[in-house]
Amino acid sequence: MLIACDSKSSPSLDGANSGGTTTAERKSWAGDKPAPKIPDGLTWFNVAKPPALADLRGKVVLLDFWTHGCINCQHIIPDLKALEAEFPNELVVIGVHSGKYATEHNDESVREAIQRFGLVHPVVNDPDFVVWNIYGANAWPTLVLIDPVGNLVGGHSGEGVYDLFQPIISSLVSEFDEAGQVNRVPFITSPDATAASTVLSYPGKVLADEKGGRLFIADSGHNRILVANLQGELQMAIGSGSEGFADGAANEAKFNQPQGIALSTDGSILFVADTRNHAIRAVQLPGGEVTTIAGTGKQLDRFPVEDSPAAKAALGSPWDVLADGDTLYIAMAGIHQLWAIDLKSQTISVFAGTSREGIEDGHPRTMATLAQPTALTSGDGYLFWVDPESSSVRRVELGGGGAVETLVGTGLFDYGADDGPFDKAQLQHPQGIAFANGKLYVGDTYNHKVRALDLKDAEVETLSGSGARGWEDGAGDDAMFDEPGGLSIAGSTIYVADTNSHLVRTVDIRSGEVRTLTLSNISAIASVSGRVLRLWLPEQTVAPGAGQLTLRVVSPDDHHLNSQAPSRLSFASSNPAVLEPGESKIAWSSDEPGIDVAIPANYAAGSAVLTASGEVYYCREGEEALCFIQQVEVTLPVTIAPGGAGEA
Repeated sequence: MLIACDSKSSPSLDGANSGGTTTAERKSWAGDKPAPKIPDGLTWFNVAKPPALADLRGKVVLLDFWTHGCINCQHIIPDLKALEAEFPNELVVIGVHSGKYATEHNDESVREAIQRFGLVHPVVNDPDFVVWNIYGANAWPTLVLIDPVGNLVGGHSGEGVYDLFQPIISSLVSEFDEAGQVNRVPFITSPDATAASTVLSYPGKVLADEKGGRLFIADSGHNRILVANLQGELQMAIGSGSEGFADGAANEAKFNQPQGIALSTDGSILFVADTRNHAIRAVQLPGGEVTTIAGTGKQLDRFPVEDSPAAKAALGSPWDVLADGDTLYIAMAGIHQLWAIDLKSQTISVFAGTSREGIEDGHPRTMATLAQPTALTSGDGYLFWVDPESSSVRRVELGGGGAVETLVGTGLFDYGADDGPFDKAQLQHPQGIAFANGKLYVGDTYNHKVRALDLKDAEVETLSGSGARGWEDGAGDDAMFDEPGGLSIAGSTIYVADTNSHLVRTVDIRSGEVRTLTLSNISAIASVSGRVLRLWLPEQTVAPGAGQLTLRVVSPDDHHLNSQAPSRLSFASSNPAVLEPGESKIAWSSDEPGIDVAIPANYAAGSAVLTASGEVYYCREGEEALCFIQQVEVTLPVTIAPGGAGEA
């Protein structure tokens, strides 16, 4: 199986006991050659100051060379997190982001990827491949291990990280611990993440159901699917919002960063590509009951036999789905293939691609090479898709006849933003595609644009987007996107999952006018788990008897509270005999910048701690589409004594 996302020509890694071996029988994994210094002058994330390797003596250090668009780099994140959990004080993982694409070199792009993937270890941006070349990395991902005295142990390119590195790290810790050379003082990180989460979090895909008047949004960062009408009025959430893998009712089921969504022919079933669970889920509409129809929750390690039972087949990061009659096509990004489920027999087969990453066309279709397919659409008798890692648009006849053809794109390292004839035009890591009236519309993700491909004239033009990263409504190149992903069309409107803006945008096909879709009726969706803002208030002294506590809740500057969703706080006392809140829960709806929340209470002599926890909804002034959910926990120490205030 393919284990590396892409390769670049560079020297092979050199270190004691390396050479790519997985042998664990050696008595010592200690290196004998010092690890090269990481140069100064690079941007670091998740740390208060750049760590030098010399500062990490006594720790095992694992360098992870990655680029955030690479699916194989994403696959090893759970392995890295598992190693960090197993060796919390002995291991330090350092991500070295050596971006493949121009937009991946940008500090803000790296920061967004760190937050999207939930990385809390140090990450250094290596846009000019300085660290990459010093260490001789040759593929994404490449891992380099350094022992506790700062010597190179060796390296590995590709997946399978936990099983390979766990026994070696364990052996190194034991060996150097015996010599008193392991430093277990915790290495402190400072994750670059804001406390609040938007109503949407990194939405990956959208599906506009013109006939049913529905809009489905893959709220990927919140691990759920939202249902709204085409005007943005929210109706329900499918998924609890907690990361997991569980079937059940809409408010109980769990997803893990779902992406692609598709409707059955009759509109009664919503199919979901549950990407990080390596599964395909089916949602019964309108109720929202979730079942798993393909995938085991584990990443595949072998290909399925033709027409295998879908429910027992392991998948590899399915990124999109498309229903055509009784066939459900799957963009299997993790293994560079398209698969298909026969919905009648509930069997699954490889539809196109060898699983080798590339851009070779082929007939039969299973002999073509694909490059991380992530979006599907159909029209004029064809199945179309985008391959981000070759910045290409491909097609094959629906049903599988004919050859795989490349419409736009030339190679794994060829990309750009040029309009023009198909054979001259360029894209950059596109992740969305939709068909209407003889044209393909592409979410040109890393160019921050929506592009149009005229199939009759074989021409590419930019419909909307200046090419700069940002959020700005307007026509044509006056508009700005931030890594637009999935697209879907209803009538003359293109709905766009503007992923890093945490928004859904609309584009008028005729004029290219871009608007932000305002999401309303926010109270219809369940609150989600987010980062908690913890506040410790100064101790208050109050007199015994009946009284009142008042909390002042204030939104940030240029924001206001959001009356469309009731904010809530729940109250608990560490010592109810001393401080007993008269209300256990309080909710409010307001559009004011701030509000006083009054809590009646009874006081007796002594000390107690009042805790208020819940969520506060607020929006940016004048831009109502960008609203936030802030999880809060407020701690207030209270002393009750004669002579204290009557209220606090």
